[in-house]
Amino acid sequence: MSANRLASETSPYLLQHKDNPVHWRAWGEEALAEAKRTGKPILLSVGYAACHWCHVMAHESFEDQTTADVMNELYVNIKVDREERPDIDAIYMAALHTLGEQGGWPLTMFLTPDAEPFWGGTYFPKDERYGKPSFVRVLREIARIHRQEPARVAQNSSAILERLRSSAPREQAPRIGEPALRDLAVRAATLVDPVHGGMEGAPKFPQYSFFWFLWRAGIRYDLENARVAVQTTLDHICQGGIYDHLAGGFSRYSVDERWLVPHFEKMLSDNALLIDLMTEVWKETGSPLLEQRIEETIGFVLSDMRTPGGGFAASWDADSEGEEGKFYVWSRSEIDQVLGAEDAALFAKHYDVTAPGNFEGHNILNRLGSLRLAAGEVEVRLASMRARLRQHRAKRIPPGFDDKVLADWNGLMIAALAKASTAFEQPRWLSAALGAYRFIAERIQAGDRLFHCTRAGEGKAPATASDYANMIGAAIALHEATGAAGYVADARRWAGVLDRHYWLDDRGGYAFTADDTAGLIVRTRTAHDDATPNANGVMVSNLVKLYMLTGEVSYEDRAKATFEAFAPEAARGPLACTGLMTGLIDLEAPQQLVIVRGAASGLGLLERAARTLALPGALVQVIDDPALIATSSATAGKTAIGGKTTAYLCVGRTCSAPMTEAHGLVETARALRRVNARQP
Repeated sequence: MSANRLASETSPYLLQHKDNPVHWRAWGEEALAEAKRTGKPILLSVGYAACHWCHVMAHESFEDQTTADVMNELYVNIKVDREERPDIDAIYMAALHTLGEQGGWPLTMFLTPDAEPFWGGTYFPKDERYGKPSFVRVLREIARIHRQEPARVAQNSSAILERLRSSAPREQAPRIGEPALRDLAVRAATLVDPVHGGMEGAPKFPQYSFFWFLWRAGIRYDLENARVAVQTTLDHICQGGIYDHLAGGFSRYSVDERWLVPHFEKMLSDNALLIDLMTEVWKETGSPLLEQRIEETIGFVLSDMRTPGGGFAASWDADSEGEEGKFYVWSRSEIDQVLGAEDAALFAKHYDVTAPGNFEGHNILNRLGSLRLAAGEVEVRLASMRARLRQHRAKRIPPGFDDKVLADWNGLMIAALAKASTAFEQPRWLSAALGAYRFIAERIQAGDRLFHCTRAGEGKAPATASDYANMIGAAIALHEATGAAGYVADARRWAGVLDRHYWLDDRGGYAFTADDTAGLIVRTRTAHDDATPNANGVMVSNLVKLYMLTGEVSYEDRAKATFEAFAPEAARGPLACTGLMTGLIDLEAPQQLVIVRGAASGLGLLERAARTLALPGALVQVIDDPALIATSSATAGKTAIGGKTTAYLCVGRTCSAPMTEAHGLVETARALRRVNARQP
């Protein structure tokens, strides 16, 4: 058997390293037992398949025999795919942060034989550069310290573990009401780049949780600056180089302040969250640009990210042929060759294509020169040109594809597709969402417990709180889109699993990992958002909706308890917990729109208006039988008036009069969704 034990793994990232001369092992009992048996420290390397700097470190060091010999002599080497095991990544990334280091991937951590961290970093170059020591020098010095200075190692690991396991007593939850939420949004809007959108400076990330809060607060508290900040950000993202103008879909982030130069990997989660945010903003603005980008991005997801069986794959790599972005960039001469002189001139004008290039001698296609779409006939011509260029690009060697299916990221995409399908009346999008939901329910679920991911027919890794939270959100979104009660039953069942296995009775809130997840040194607990929304913030909003759907007060109580558990943390750093603050908007003012269908069949004007109404965060139900409304709901007892389809909008316990006309619904919604929440 090869000393490298990754060949039998299913993770594409681990398989990328199966031929390394490093004696890699996957995380598990066998690897941890080997460290204890030999007394060697563990070198833990965490990355993911689409990670550019992970590839760089692999090519420089892990494929180098000399470096591998040092690693094999001194360490038990464990390789982890952070997307397959986010629980492990979360623990050791938090450990790195306690050392005062900035996080990132590849994550390189040094652990005792008991898997306790005592030092770490991210990317280390093979040779000394970037102000970093060579990797071999680091390897030898850390091994020497572990061998010769055990007291120092023990002191470091104990201090880190104390921070990770910190279980300070519950603090009195500060009162954070709507005036504080409004003021937070006012302050947050000032942090947005007024010219390019996004947070000031570079690099720029889409930061869904931050902008979702800003949009929700902008609508709720009638803050024009907040709404404009979100619109400016989306317009630049949609026209920037971070967007793939030929095939659709967004890259992970931009390295510059203009959204021009992306880190070229495409992640399912980022595209799901941007579809969701763009759909909500489109409902308010009717932006043709957002509508086109939503359609194109969903087209990309359905054609290029769907796996056999209907689940959605994790990512497309940044690199092809060992070079980041090579698949995506163009020369002016190649554009001329494919399109011909006349069309190429028009295309170059709109997509910033020049002979010198706009990025290291190449061209990244973008439309930052104008944030609006061109006149109709011009856009038709440009669409034809894009199709020809995409066909030509397909002849290139494509980036790597990570086709594992992640429950949490699929939950985000299912919900985004369900919401977009109703807003744009696209049944094909809803069909794709239903197919992905069935895939998760049938292939990575055993009893009432989810796995985190699957590939090659094998469900792997214990589910995290985010898997359940996002799939609950997906189930609720599908109920709203279809009216089927089974999705509510699924959401309730998964919420029960979270309560039994993830809720922390001593401190409150949901831990990231279950109480029966083996092999972890600590259970992390936080409300801080990452690239994806934190499960605790998501669950506050989910639980509010479950309360409105069922009338069971226990859901509302658990939502309040979840927020209160993290309120001190949120009060100290609210901008790091914007997902939780969005959940508080739902707690303070839950919005529920119920359409009770009358005798007429089909999608009438009132129902169509409800589907496109800008009520972000609201629970929207279309009901044929009023008896299905929970008896304790604010909408209980509402019926179709005079046999006509009738709408009722409730914010908190305040409900509108019955409405049977679309115009009246829109006007009433715009009035009820706003509140004056200025500080006294």
